Amino acid sequence: MAISREVVLFELQQIAVPGGGNLISADLVRALTVDGGTVRFVIEAGDPEIARNLAPVEAEAQRRLAALPGVEKVQIVTTAPAAPRRAAAPAGDVVARSGQAGAEPPPSLKIGRHPTPQAGPAPVSGVARILAIGSGKGGVGKSTLTSNLAVALARAGRRVGLLDADIYGPSQPRMLGLTGQKPTSDGQMIEPLHAHGVTVMSLGLMMKEGEALVWRGPMLMGALQQMLNQVKWGELDVLLVDLPPGTGDVQLSLCQKAQVTGALIVSTPQDVALIDARRAIDMFNKLKTPVLGLVENMSTYICPNCGHEAHLFGHGGVAAEAKELGLPFLGEIPLNLDVRLAGDSGTPIAATEGPVAQAFSRLADRLIGGGMA
Repeated sequence: MAISREVVLFELQQIAVPGGGNLISADLVRALTVDGGTVRFVIEAGDPEIARNLAPVEAEAQRRLAALPGVEKVQIVTTAPAAPRRAAAPAGDVVARSGQAGAEPPPSLKIGRHPTPQAGPAPVSGVARILAIGSGKGGVGKSTLTSNLAVALARAGRRVGLLDADIYGPSQPRMLGLTGQKPTSDGQMIEPLHAHGVTVMSLGLMMKEGEALVWRGPMLMGALQQMLNQVKWGELDVLLVDLPPGTGDVQLSLCQKAQVTGALIVSTPQDVALIDARRAIDMFNKLKTPVLGLVENMSTYICPNCGHEAHLFGHGGVAAEAKELGLPFLGEIPLNLDVRLAGDSGTPIAATEGPVAQAFSRLADRLIGGGMA
C-alpha cells in the first residue's frame, strides 16, 4: 500500500530540531513529494552552520520514514543559502546569484524581514481575493494579459494589486512603465509601487533589467513568501499573481502558502498550447485550487489595412476545451500589434480606448459579475 502525504507529515512532526519545535512547526521542510513508495523533500536551513547542525535531524528523518510501511525510498537534501563572496548581506536579504566567475558581487535585494514560518495556506493581510494567472507554456501572452486585466479591473473601480511572481522573467515593471523605479523598505515591510491605478510588486523592481537570477527552489519559495506577506498591499479587492509558465516551485509555493481564491488559465487556441494548459489545470486540481475559467489569447487577427480576419493560431480551441472540461470560458483577446507596442511603452492598452481595450474590459466585467474580482 502506498504511503500518504499526511502520514509523512505526521512523522516529520515527531522529529525535534535544535532551538525547539519540530521539522514542520519550524517551517524547514520544502518541496515535499510522495510518489508511490518514494518520499522526497528538502530541509532548508537559514545558513550553512545551521545546516551542519541539522545532520542528525536528517538522519533521524531518513530512519523514521524508511521504517514506515509502503516506503521504498527516502531522498532528503539539506540546503542553505551560500555565503556571499565579499561582505555578508544583512539578515533577511534575498540575494541574486550571477553564477559568473570573477563577476561583481550580486546585488543585495532587501525584501523585508526573514519570512515568518507558517504551517499552511494563510490569508494576505488586507487582500480579499487572490487570483493566480497561469499557463502551461510560455509565449501565450500570460503576463501581457495579467497587466491589462489589472488595469481594466482598476478602471472598473476595483482596488487591484499585481504580484509579478514570474521570478526568472519578471516583465511587469516594463509593461507598467516602472522600469528604473525601486520600492522602499523600512527593514520590516516593503512599500510597493503604483501604476495605472494598480499596486505593483515585482522582483524585477529590485534588480537591473535583463539581469538573470540563478536560484534554487528554496530561494524562490522564500522570496515569494516575503513578497506576499511583507508588502504593504493595503486594502485590495483582488491581487493578481502573474505566475511563471509550467508547473513548478512557484506555483506549488503560492498554493501552499497563500489562500488562493482560484486560478485563471491563459492559452492560445493551438493544440500544442492546449496540451500544456491541461497540465496547468491538472496541477491546480491536485493543489486543490479552483480553476475559475479559461481565456483564449491571440484569438483573432484583423488586418489594419484591409480588415481581413485571420486566425493565425486557430480559433475557438480554448472555448471547446473549457466546454469539454466543464469550466467557464471567460472570453477571447485578439492578436493586435498595438498590444505589444503599448506594453513595450509602459502603458497597457487596457488604459486606452478602442476595441482591444474593450475586450479586456469585458473580461474584467465577467470576473466582477461572477464574484471573482
